[in-house]
Order: sequence, then structure tokens, then C-alpha cells
Amino acid sequence: QPIAFSHNIHIEKAGLDCTHCHYYADKSPRAGIPAVQVCMKCHEKVAADKPEIKKLKSYWDKQEPIPWVKVHAQAWHVRFTHKRHIKANIECTYCHGEIKAMDTVRKVRSLEMGWCLTCHRENNAPTDCLTCHR
Repeated sequence: QPIAFSHNIHIEKAGLDCTHCHYYADKSPRAGIPAVQVCMKCHEKVAADKPEIKKLKSYWDKQEPIPWVKVHAQAWHVRFTHKRHIKANIECTYCHGEIKAMDTVRKVRSLEMGWCLTCHRENNAPTDCLTCHR
């Protein structure tokens, strides 16, 4: 990743909730990667002298998005909606693992169709193809 970002520091130590930064997660299909502006709201003052925050600030100064490498990517034909899953009270950790304990995000679930279908069947969620596929 272009910046060493620790969810552990932000969630466990700073006490932030997932939706503090991923504020579209419960409002739209995509959780979204926070814009540099979201990070800078705090980091204009908090830990501003740290090397990784200086990298963050350089993206801010250049008005460029951070080129994060997507970890939880899905195929183009999959239509996954975070909002629906959050409204169904499915915790972020169910799919993403214990992100709060991770210094570097890694994929801990396959997120492949069989894995999703198992969950849908166990929770009486729709299994019709058009529920998840374009």
C-alpha cells in the first residue's frame, strides 16, 4: 500500500467506528475508501509529524487520491451492497475479519460465490441469481 495504514490504531486506540471513515457503508451499495479529505480532518493536527502522515499530506497538497490497492475486490459481474448487509445486522467482521486488530488489511474470507451462498442459505436470504449478479 502507498501508506502504511493501521486499522488497529484508528479503531482500538482512537475508538473510531468503521462508519466514521467508511461513511457510505450504511447508506449506499459501496462502503468506499475514504477520501484524503476525511483523513486530513484529523491528521492536520493529529500525528502530523509522523512519516506516514507526511505521505498522506503530500497527497492532500497535490490534491491527488491515495492509490490504494484494493484488498476485497469482487468480479465485475457481482453486485454486492454493503447497505443491505449492515441493515441486516451483519457485522463488518463477518466478511472482513477482525480488521480492528490488523495493522495491514488482508483478505480473510474467500468472498467467492459458494461462501456467500452458504451464508445466504443459513440466514434465509435470497439465493436468486439476480440478487447478486448483473
